[in-house]
Amino acid sequence: MKFNLLIPELSVKNLDVSKKFYLEILGFTLEYERVEDNFAFISYDGAQIMLEQINGNWVTGDLAYPFGRGVNFQIKTDYLDVLREKIIMNGYQLFKNVYEASYRECDIVHKVKEFLVQDPDGYLLRFSQMIR
Repeated sequence: MKFNLLIPELSVKNLDVSKKFYLEILGFTLEYERVEDNFAFISYDGAQIMLEQINGNWVTGDLAYPFGRGVNFQIKTDYLDVLREKIIMNGYQLFKNVYEASYRECDIVHKVKEFLVQDPDGYLLRFSQMIR
């Protein structure tokens, strides 16, 4: 397995709840886990995230919902509409419904459709699909 150079590790209240959300609803793949450590390494089409149930390690302050305040994780997808429907069908609300945005990279403008959803611990996920 090739590891990305930056892989966020999210502290979660309940690893089983988080795994269900990421694996069953969002379609992430479980790459490996260390059950004894309440740890899972998951991926989604090249995006990689580590999940670890809160255990006192790496905690720099009080953890209160929503976790991850001030950050959102952009994840590219080719299945934006399907993913959105699956999230809604499973009883989750979107933080921000589908919208179109343009992002400039030097002289190139990228146009995308995207939406945002919070995971069970409040981490903000931004799913983005290029408009061709």
